[in-house]
Order: sequence, then C-alpha cells, then structure tokens
Amino acid sequence: MTQAFCVTVVLSCGCLAISLQSAMAEPANARVTKQTQDAQPIAPLSQRYAKAETSETPDFQKHVVPLLGRLGCNGRACHGSFQGRGGFQLSLFGYDFQGDHKALLDEAAGRVDTDDIDESLMLAKPLDADIHEGGKRFDKNSWQHNVLRQWIESGAKFDDEVQSLVRLEVTPKEILFLGEEKEVQLKVIAHWDDGTAENVTELCRFSSNDDSIAEIDDVGFIKSGERGDTHVVVYYDSAVEPIPVMRPIGAELQNSTKPNQVIDQLVQAKLDKLGIVPSGQCTDAEFIRRASLDVTGVLPTANQVREFLADNAPDKREQLVEQLLDSPGYAAWWATRFSDWTGNSEEQLNNVLPIRNVASRLWHEWLRKRINENVAYDDIVEGIVTAGTRELGESYTDFCKTMTKACEPGNESLFAEREGLPMFWGRRNFQKPEDRAIGFAYTFLGVRVECAQCHKHPFDQWSKDDFEQFAKLFSSIRMNQKSILNESRKERDKLQAAIVGERTLKGGELRKAIYKAAQEGKTVPFGELTVNTSAGDRARKAAAMAKKKGRKPPKAVIPQGKILGDSVVKLDTDPRGELMEWLRSENNPYFAKAVVNRVWSNYFGIGIVDPTDDMNLANPPSNAPLLDHIATEFVNHDFDLKWLHRKIVNSETYQRSAATNETNVMDRVNFSRHMPRRLPAEVVYDSVVLATGSDEHANKIRGEVDSMAIAEGKPRQRNKQDFALEVFGQSIRESNCDCDRSNSPSLLQSIYLRNDLDMHKRLSDKDGWVTQACEALGVDGPSAKGNPKAKLNLRRAEERRAQFVKRVIKFQKLTDQRQKKSKPQLQKEYKKLVQQMNQNGYLVPSMSKLLARPQSWASLKPKQKTKPATVTMASLVEEAYLRTLSRFPDEEETEISITFIEESESPASGVQSLVWALVNTKEFIITH
Repeated sequence: MTQAFCVTVVLSCGCLAISLQSAMAEPANARVTKQTQDAQPIAPLSQRYAKAETSETPDFQKHVVPLLGRLGCNGRACHGSFQGRGGFQLSLFGYDFQGDHKALLDEAAGRVDTDDIDESLMLAKPLDADIHEGGKRFDKNSWQHNVLRQWIESGAKFDDEVQSLVRLEVTPKEILFLGEEKEVQLKVIAHWDDGTAENVTELCRFSSNDDSIAEIDDVGFIKSGERGDTHVVVYYDSAVEPIPVMRPIGAELQNSTKPNQVIDQLVQAKLDKLGIVPSGQCTDAEFIRRASLDVTGVLPTANQVREFLADNAPDKREQLVEQLLDSPGYAAWWATRFSDWTGNSEEQLNNVLPIRNVASRLWHEWLRKRINENVAYDDIVEGIVTAGTRELGESYTDFCKTMTKACEPGNESLFAEREGLPMFWGRRNFQKPEDRAIGFAYTFLGVRVECAQCHKHPFDQWSKDDFEQFAKLFSSIRMNQKSILNESRKERDKLQAAIVGERTLKGGELRKAIYKAAQEGKTVPFGELTVNTSAGDRARKAAAMAKKKGRKPPKAVIPQGKILGDSVVKLDTDPRGELMEWLRSENNPYFAKAVVNRVWSNYFGIGIVDPTDDMNLANPPSNAPLLDHIATEFVNHDFDLKWLHRKIVNSETYQRSAATNETNVMDRVNFSRHMPRRLPAEVVYDSVVLATGSDEHANKIRGEVDSMAIAEGKPRQRNKQDFALEVFGQSIRESNCDCDRSNSPSLLQSIYLRNDLDMHKRLSDKDGWVTQACEALGVDGPSAKGNPKAKLNLRRAEERRAQFVKRVIKFQKLTDQRQKKSKPQLQKEYKKLVQQMNQNGYLVPSMSKLLARPQSWASLKPKQKTKPATVTMASLVEEAYLRTLSRFPDEEETEISITFIEESESPASGVQSLVWALVNTKEFIITH
C-alpha cells in the first residue's frame, strides 16, 4: 500500500512544530468522504458568537455539551458526579446526549426555560458567583453566554440521532521544542460524517501526561518545562488524541550511525530527536546471563558461560538465542507468563473440575505444549476463546474417561493434547458477563474497560452502551461442574449412579464421593461448556411452524451484542467464533499490539505502552512507530512467537549496556540503555536452587524443568502460596490485571535471602554445591553446627562424654573383680558415645587409651579428610562466581575470597559464606 504524507513545518517562538498527516486508505467502516477531506473548517464559536445577534443555531452535541464540559459543568466535582450537585445531574463528561438533554429540559430542574430565556438556570447561575456554588463561569454577552442563550432561544432542540465524528485533526501532530522559547498553541479541527469540518479548539478538554515536561492550559496553549518527552491529550466528543511533546536532553543528533534492524532504527530516530546518546553493547557475560534469564527463566551453568565467553564466532549471540528458544525452559517460563495473563488460578478454578488441585497444572501444560511447538499466537488464543469440552466425535463417557485419567499426577499431557482450554470460561471470578467483558479485554486486548460500566471512559472511546453491548456477548456461556449438554444428561446420571449407588448425596458430600471415586481410578462425571442459543432455536422453530401452516413467519427477535463499538453479533449462535475472527483481523488495533507490548515489557522491564494492560488512547506508546512496526510484522509472520522473541533479543536495543552517560542517565522509557530490574519471583527462586545445588541436582532439574517454579513446579493450592514466591511478588492471579504480579523490592526479600532457614539448609545440604566443593578441596563439608537441632545433639554428646569420663575415673578405682563385671556396660556406653561424636565430626580415642589417659579427651579434634584435593582454591572461587553471577571474578575478588576462606573457622564455613554473599549481591537478583 502506498502512503503519502503532507509535511508542515512551522517555526514559532523558537519551537519546531512538525505536522505529519497520513493519507493512508481508511478502513471501510471509517466513512471518510471526499467532502470531509476537502472541507474548509468553519471558524470557531468565539468568532461566530462574538455578538448576540446571529441566526445560527448551536448544535447540542457538537457545541452545547462540549461547552458545558469546558465550563466544568459535567465534571466529577460538579453535576457529572454520581449523586449530581444541587439536585441536578448530567452524565460524566457529557456523553449521554439523550439523558443530558432530558435532564436539562426537565421542568423541575429549571435549567432551561424557553419562555423566559434569561431565567434559565444554565444561564443565570454561571453569570453570578453568589448564587452558583461552582462560581462565575462566564460574562454576560460573552461568546459562551451567547451560544447557550441562542440554543435555548432556538427551542433547545436535540436530534435523537447521535452524529458520528470521523476524526479529530490536531496540529501540530508532534512538538519538538528547540532553543529557549518554549510555547506553542494547538489547533483542533473536528471532521464529521456529513462532510463538515469545524475549529473546535476552544471546546476541547486538554491534559498533560507529565506537567513537569509540558504544561497545557484550557485553551490548548503548551508551555515546555523540564527536558524529556511526554504527551498532551486532546478530548472532544468521542475522540481522544495524544500529541507527542519533546524537549531535547542534549543537542539533536544529526549524524548518528544508522542501525541495521528496523527496531533499532525506530528507537534511534526518537533518541536523535531527544539528543540522547544510547549506551554501548553489553559484554558477552552480561548477554548470556540476561538472555538466559529473560528467554527461559533459567540461570546458565558455569560451563555454558565458559564456553560462550571462549567462543569467537561472530554470530554466537544469535546461536545462543536459538538454543534458548529450543530449550525446555523457554516453553515452561512463557507458559507461566501466559498463565498470568489468561488468569490460571487454582483458587478460581475450584468450581470447574470435580477433582481438586489439578486444574492449574492442566492449564499450564496445555499452554506449554503449544508454546513448545511454536503454535501461532492467534491459534493458541482461538483454542481458548472458542474452546469446547468434547473433541469432535467424542462421547460424553469417553470425554469423562479421558479427563479422569488426565487429572492423575503425571498425565497432564493427555489434557494438553485436547483442542481447547474451556476452563478459561469456568473461573469463579469470570461468571458474570460484566466480569468476562473486563477480563477478556485485559487478557487479549490489553485494554481496561471497567470504567465504562458506569460512564463514558474519560481517557478512551468506550461508552457505557459499548460496554453493555460487549458484555452481552458473554452472557450465554456456561462452564462449571453442573453445566451439561442435554444429550449428555443420561450418561452423566449413569456415571454418577455408579459412584453414589442408592445414596442421595448433594453439594459437598457428592463432591467428596466423586473425588474419592477418582482417586480409586473410577471414571467420574465432568461438567461441560455450554452456549445458550435458545432464542435462535425458538425463532427458527416458530418460522418452521408458520411455514408448515402456510402463514407468514413472525418477525424473529434475536438478542444481539456488539464488539467494543465495532460489528454487531447476533446471539442465536455461539458468538465466540465471530469474536475470534475480530481478534485476529489485521485491522484489530489491540490484539497483536497487546501481546507484543507484554513480551517487550518482559525484556525491558517496561512496555512501549506502560502499564501493559492499559492501552487507552490517553496512554499512548512511548514510541508509536516502533509498536506499530513490530505488531504489523508479527501479524505478517503469522503470529509467530519465536519470531517475536528472536527479533527483540537480537536487536541492538536489547543488547545495550546498563552503563549510563550524561544524556541517558534519566531515560526510563526510550530504551537508550539496559534498565536493571529485579528478577521475577519464580526466576529468583529457581536461581537460588540452581546456584546452591550440586551439579548433579542442578543439571537434573534443568533438563526436566517440571520441578522448577518457572514450570509451576511448586503447585498453587487454594488459599495457599509458597512463602518465597509470595515475598518476591509471584502473580496472585486474582484477576487478569498485569498488576497481580509485583517486581518491587521489599525488606522481606532481603530477609529471606540472608536469614531464612531454607537458605541455610540449601547451603549446608549434603547434596548441595558447598558440600561438592569441599569434597573437591579434600576437606570436610559444612559442619552440622549450623543446624540448631545438630547443635543440640552435639551438646548432648558433650554432656555424655563428660559423664563417661567420670565413669572411667570411677572405673579405674574399682578392684579387678569389680572392673570385670562393670566393663561390658562401660563398653556399651563407649560405642554409643563414639557414634554420637563421629556424627558431629570428631575422632574418639580408643577405649584402652581413654582408660589409660582420660585427659586425652582434651585434645579431641575434628576428623581430617585424607582424600586429596582435585581443585585449587582459585578455581573453586571462579566456579562460585560463574554459577551465581555468570562471570569470572577479577583478581581482587579472587584474592579477597581465597583469603576469607583460609581465615574462616573451617574451609566449609568459608565456602558456605562465599556462596551466601554472592547470592545476596544485587548482581545476583537484578538483571545487568
């Protein structure tokens, strides 16, 4: 498709204002006519109504309601509040034209009096600060007064048909402040579907997303502040238009090197405007750690780091990315991220399956299989959105047999093989149509529509009617243990009868019986996903009956909904098919962008749109061309998720260093440097396990993945969450909001890594790396003294030793005959004592030596290893750094570490403390 641009450059007050108007072909439903394109805008109301004498009648929708909004009448603090003000209420921000017109003309309100115009309260109150709680809003005979008075004088009319605003043209489209002068005026033209255009600047509302960078007043006059970039937002009728505003941080970069990738070029283009010099490339050590943790959630092994750093191939980073995308960690970690976004919560799934604490595992495995096979994103979503419970040609009994088997531990793959994920529709917090509308928009569109339940969304285009029409699409869907297709009832009753027999069980008792039967290997009944299309069925039956009797078929009244202000969907069939087609349509403005933005956020710690699930018109992308490009290419590559990951991770933008320069030290949104961020909860937990575990243990869980937290290996149970994952902000999945996961640091996180019993157990574990390292050094492993219970055992052993010494001394004083009788008992006690002392690392003298010299206890020393060392202390320190921080230690770090170990109470204690210190560094828990 060709694209033409009209470029206007205006130099005003030292400010360079750039206007780019695209003449791309509009979609069919945009209704842009040639008249609209060519229409000369009508002058603003302030000119046309400067004098009271005018024959023009103001339009209620185009003029009166926006003017009331500019005056603050329908704002939250005035008549737009839920309870109204002064006994009079308008719709919030004035988007219910019929309702507002009715309220204004209500005789009891007295706002409009066509018989005595000047006594109308909508004129009298704003003129007098004494009688108007909101204060004086305009002067008599001002243009605002003249507009409202002329509307009343003309009969205060409103055509019930709401007119369509085709587009809102704001100039300049982009503002780049240069020099010392920092002011510019916006101009806003409204284009309507009847071909007219009008200057509505003085009827708009304006806001700034950052007043410290760009302050805008109520007439669209912008003053620049601090250096940086933000957006000012223009609101009129149903339109919300963001305008980028930039004040360069440094001198504009004219001759920067042009990167190879389009992603990098688009990022660089904005950095050049802002005068920001990007950071250089990260080191190989930083890259392998960063990419491994971001792509797979798994810490690289020491050997992997060594091999990567030693590799001199020019494309070794690209090769690493391919290896990571083919590793089991990739599918496991991204199935967990998709579980967050789709609402996979065991607590909320408690009503879906008759078998407890398995639904979340099935959900995750279903996602993991598809991500592992690189199923297209739109196909994955289709398997969720249009899911049914039974496969094609599958009987209800066979369905229940398969599901019963799949719910057994280790059989999750049986469920993953099935076409759909119907549990998405069965969550307890997803039963009401309104909740489904909100959750669906969060999950697949990255859009928040909950405000539209009550009023027009102040920062987006959705009205209350849009929300209600959208929610209707989900009203016919049922999914729980009791929902069942009519043809399945007999089979369900038969399965249930085989379990309960002659007993009459209901509620909890029935569920317990079914759960017990499943544990015993019996097939149990499952609920089905059903869609109520009875309205269509009735209409079809009535038409068929009328035709049979030779009568005219009655007019069918079919309920219908609407897809977020888009196409109408009739509810006489399952609406989810049309909903899915709308999602994957190339004209969908949200679907591809939402997942691209979330994946981008995973790699950069912030989305191109932030927050990632708030893609409203007033929260525009920090780099709109960048998001548009990646989303478009993602669709062109058939929603290929691996393509998306590969494109991002191989970019120069992703591979930048965290080191800053004077131009980018404050940049957080333009991707000029790597932004260090705390690792996600599951990744932190697994990294600790891998760093402290022996090579054998770590390699085993890396290969299988299933037991790792990134693979939901720590099952989420109802009302219960693992403490470590909880303190590090694992998603609670109460809703589909991305805010359910927290990456914020806290004191509890530091306490866990420094002092939690789990940490000390891992460091002293006989199967841990510290023990492995000590064996390689030829010394004892971690002393049991670190364990409170072991300390108690050692104290008891010391007490027993003291008692035994007393007995030996007493034994020596006995006669030979008495000694002969007492010796067996003494030997028995000696054996017990030897066992206890040996368990605590001490060598006990022989009994004959003790009898000869009881004082030999005083020189008792820990046992010494006789096994020779297989590693040097320096190589052990190197290994510790590689397995925790994924880099070699420098000379100073090596020297300090060796000295510390040598001066410690024991080598084991020193190695233990070294690993503990490395795991507690910022470098371990934060990306770099």
